[in-house]
Formats: sequence, C-alpha cells, structure tokens
Amino acid sequence: MSPPAPCLCRALPVLTAVLAALLYGLAPPAAADDGPADWTARPAGTGTGRDARPYVYLEGTPGAVLQDRLAVTNSGRAPLTVRLRGDGRAGGWIRFAEDTVTVPARTRADVPLALTVPPDAVPGDASGEAVAIGGGEEVRVPVRVRTVGATLAALTVEDVEISGGTIRYVLVNRGNTTLRPRLAVRAEGVFGTLLDRPERPLPLELAPGRRAERTETWPDAPALDAVTVRLRVTAPGGVRDEAEASATYLPVGPAVGGGLLLLGGLAVFASGAYRRRRPTGRTAPQPLRGEAQPPTATEPLLKAGAKT
Repeated sequence: MSPPAPCLCRALPVLTAVLAALLYGLAPPAAADDGPADWTARPAGTGTGRDARPYVYLEGTPGAVLQDRLAVTNSGRAPLTVRLRGDGRAGGWIRFAEDTVTVPARTRADVPLALTVPPDAVPGDASGEAVAIGGGEEVRVPVRVRTVGATLAALTVEDVEISGGTIRYVLVNRGNTTLRPRLAVRAEGVFGTLLDRPERPLPLELAPGRRAERTETWPDAPALDAVTVRLRVTAPGGVRDEAEASATYLPVGPAVGGGLLLLGGLAVFASGAYRRRRPTGRTAPQPLRGEAQPPTATEPLLKAGAKT
C-alpha cells in the first residue's frame, strides 16, 4: 500500500514566501526621502567640535587678495546642489571659485574663495557672511577681515541743542576704528551748577564714518534761568571732544505775560513824560515858532492912524 500524498495546506506557507521574494526582487527601488536636506557649511579645516573654526578670519593690507575655503558637507542619501554668495560689507569682497556646487551624497566639498581688500580700505575691522543655500535651507558663515595699517581714533560731538527738558546732540566717528563712546553732561545757570552727570558709557558702538543722533533728558530743567550746557565725550585711545550750547528759560503764562506788558507800558509812559517836561532854570522861555513878538526898544512905534 502506497504512502499518502502530502497535504497541500502544509506547502502553502512555503509557496507564499517564495512568491513574495520574487515580487520584492521585481519591485522598483523606493523613492528618496523628500524631507529637509542633511548638510552643513563651515570654514574648511581639520578641526572638529571645539577645535572647528567658528568663522572665516582673514587679515591683510589694502589691495591684498586673501584666500580661504568653505567646506560644504552633504550627509544625505542624494546629491545636493548649493548656491554660494557673500553678504554684508566684508561679504561683498568675496568671490567663490564656483557660485553653484553639486555635492554627492555622503561627501564633503571644499570650495575655494578669494577675498580682495579694497585699495582704499581704511585700517580696521570689517565683517560679513558667506551664504550657502540648498535643499530649502540657508546657512550663514561669519566672515571677519582686519585691514592692517595705521589706525586713527577720532570722535566729535556736534549740533548741541537745548529744548525744554531735552538736550539733543550728534556723535560722529571721524577715525577708522570702531568706538564705544562715553558721555558727561554739565549745566551752569546764573546762580551755579544745575546739572552734573558724571561720565558714563553709552549703549552705542560707532563704526568708522558713522554718525548717531542722540538725546539726553533733563526732567528738572529750570523755569527761569540763563543756562549753558556742556557735553564731553571720550573713547578708548585718548579720544576726547567737547561742545556746548546756551538757552534762556522764561516762564510762560497769562499772569506773567500781563505783568511784563504792564511794566513795558509804564516804562514807555515815563520816557514820554520826561521828554515833554519844560526846563525849570532861570533862562527865559523861547517863543514858539509863529507867535507874535512884542516890539523892542530899537523899533519905532507907529502912531495911531499912521500909514505904513
């Protein structure tokens, strides 16, 4: 007697597994992830972590061409196209070897850049950014440039004005270095000092060639006085300048105004009365022009009825 045939129900799981494997091999590859690109841009170098450069730093004389590299790292699973440009004052001095770079997956590309210091650049510091745009994201890398040469620190305080309880003035950086000014204020009136504010730092960083309009409040300004206000500004490097302005404070009101008008009227009246007063000496009064004068002894009298 022959053995029984194997049950088809036992072979069904095996057949299903084989069919699934065949279908998986014929299926197309899965599409790449369309999420945000996984990439970075930073100054090129071998350092990592704390040893990595936080920004591009270059130093040279006016007209010099300085070189560096920007590292673009693509950690994603698909190629990445990045556009490069400069931004800001120092960023405008940058030219990249390629403005558009395609970086393969899991690859780092070091893009050379050249920064040309303008021939007329004044000694001092300038800043900007190297900008990389790709995969819907933007990365900004700080760029700092120091132009080597003789430095000049110069600061002036100008256009001082006084209006009620407000003192207005303008600070101008006339040198080639960035300044952090300090200010002292003093006001003198007829009877002495009215305001004395010691020197203090201002919340201001003034770049070369820049000017800043500022105000000082004077809540307890006098109501009646002649005032001279003096401003003194200083900055590191021996910078110092002073300026002053004067103002007269007069009370304004109906009663005070009426009193001033009354005093003025009395003064005018008294002056006119003095001019009209006759002399009181022994000198005989002079006859007014046009009055008849009595005959003198040297003039003969005409007889009554005599013809002339």
